[in-house]
Amino acid sequence: MNIEARAQSFEEALRRAGVRITRQRAALLRVLAAAEDHPDAAQLHARATEAGAAVSLATVYRTLAALEAQGVILKLEFAGEPARFEPADGSHHDHMIDVETGEVREFVNERIERLQAEIAAEMGYEIVRHRLELYVRRRT
Repeated sequence: MNIEARAQSFEEALRRAGVRITRQRAALLRVLAAAEDHPDAAQLHARATEAGAAVSLATVYRTLAALEAQGVILKLEFAGEPARFEPADGSHHDHMIDVETGEVREFVNERIERLQAEIAAEMGYEIVRHRLELYVRRRT
């Protein structure tokens, strides 16, 4: 999904939640839609401010909560890190978190997916959804 379409879907989600779309919120939604990383609320606030939007940090938090409640963004809570956010419209992927830099990388590995399904089946279950997080450090 392109940035404008994603920002529009965020706006529609906020309207469904009864949230008014101000200029500041619209700018924040564009920043969120353009994010190629997994920003936290403070990073989104800084980016929106740099883009010229006089949005408060409280508005950022309220907007993110409303978007999460509408199911259009995912809140990612990695150990020892502030919550980060990503659009919910992407395909399934897992995350690798560098414990030294905080960098978050997405990855997909079919062997891991098959193994998880096999383990669940062996225990009499099927996977409905899952989240895999690997905390890593670069080898020296």
